[in-house]
Amino acid sequence: MARRAGSTDNETPQTPAKPASSRRGIQSIEVGFRILDTIRQSGRPLPLKELAETCQLTVPNVHYYMVSFQNVGLVMQQPDTGFYGLGPYALRLGLAALEQFDVFTTARPAMAELAASTGQTVFLGVWGNKGPTIVYRVEGTRSRPLLELRVGSVLPLLSSALGRNFLAHLPPANTRELLEQEMASVLRPDGQRKYSEKDVEMMRKDVLDHHISRCKDALLPNFISMSAPIFDMLGEMKAAITLMGPVGSFDDDLNSPTARVLSEKARSISETAGWVAPV
Repeated sequence: MARRAGSTDNETPQTPAKPASSRRGIQSIEVGFRILDTIRQSGRPLPLKELAETCQLTVPNVHYYMVSFQNVGLVMQQPDTGFYGLGPYALRLGLAALEQFDVFTTARPAMAELAASTGQTVFLGVWGNKGPTIVYRVEGTRSRPLLELRVGSVLPLLSSALGRNFLAHLPPANTRELLEQEMASVLRPDGQRKYSEKDVEMMRKDVLDHHISRCKDALLPNFISMSAPIFDMLGEMKAAITLMGPVGSFDDDLNSPTARVLSEKARSISETAGWVAPV
């Protein structure tokens, strides 16, 4: 009689010993999800032999998993090639995870850590019906109250780090109306527009090149802000965390330790949402 899927005591590959965990898990489940992740990362259905070689498992062992995964819909086998790809239940799981992801709940601990480590004010911003909107803030130990920026405040596209982030990452159709209004209303002392089309494109490129936006002496005099985007599993920007403080209170270089830790926090939140960084 064929062994049931999951009977893998003698089939697991030789891997380096890992430190003992305080929480005991089920090895066969971990192996099974390693197989599923191999299919996910491949971006295409795989033949059984290639799947086994990539996972460093025997072909019969992987086949046992495939039978069970097919039974529950996590995997489907192509009738013409026999290759294995992710099934309909895997898609339903992904969509359910996307629906359950709450950026507000996920971002709060990361923002508290960032405020504590930098001593600066940290904002969470989303794209609201009027533009970039602050929905949460955490005060740092060295920050001074920013009464001008409250929860619910709508920030400009061109003169805030949060706004520049959305300007760079959202489809142009989403930001065009607000952008045109700002370009027409923000003027230099001589009455000419402060921002040209070329300025805006350079601004977009700078944000995309560095994966972070920066704004100095624009939103508030003598203040600087840096903002990092948060993406969902589809790669669409859903929010951003923004660090703000007086000029000179932190290093605003885009390659500074402060910029790196801000980017890492945003990246961690994005990965929780299912986002995978492009290679």
